[in-house]
Amino acid sequence: MRRIGLLGGMSWHSSIEYYTKINMAVSTRLGGHHSAQILLDSTDFADIRDLQITEDWAGADASLSSTAQLLVDGGAEAVAIATNLMHKCAPAIEASVDVPLIHIVDSIASVAKGAGHTTLAVLGTRATMCDGFYTERLEAQGIATLVSDEETCLEVDQIIFDELTQGVFTDASRARYIQIMNDLKARGADAVALSCTEIGLLVPPETAPLPAIDSVDAHVAAIVEWMMAEESVSAGV
Repeated sequence: MRRIGLLGGMSWHSSIEYYTKINMAVSTRLGGHHSAQILLDSTDFADIRDLQITEDWAGADASLSSTAQLLVDGGAEAVAIATNLMHKCAPAIEASVDVPLIHIVDSIASVAKGAGHTTLAVLGTRATMCDGFYTERLEAQGIATLVSDEETCLEVDQIIFDELTQGVFTDASRARYIQIMNDLKARGADAVALSCTEIGLLVPPETAPLPAIDSVDAHVAAIVEWMMAEESVSAGV
């Protein structure tokens, strides 16, 4: 089993999901007392949030690249950013460390293509939906994307940062997100990417009004496949 380094704490509510789901997958696969080899850096999200608010992406690049290097120095053989939005910093992180970065967008694209989805609604922070780094990567892999209008994107973003990343999950916000998903479905989306790692805690995929890809689940699956690749090699597969 290879050791993964997780850049977490953004927010810690979803980092718990990563830690739990990776361990559950490894335990299911190997049985017995097996658990995952994980190095987790759980940052103080307030510092990262300040960089997001001021749009200091150079500062965010430097901060997360430093964290990634600490994980590599500690023995991580690949790194993964346990959040969607901060994949805006993925190019800087990839340039700063000499191990692979397991990209969340690629994992979502893989699940979407495997299920035959061609048009994904993207639901996440305003930057994730609108800044291009996320949707353009999906589109480069042959998947069309749909996002809401600017006003709705701001509403979705506000719910994420005022509620979800602080561990607040309300029926009113759940109903609003489902309404937004229905609107995107009516515009032609054949599936929705829950492209904020906390959205699946508010709207579990099985309760969504169209097929939903939880970014945490997709990312965890890709991480575990990478972690367990040595198993296949040693078994002669």
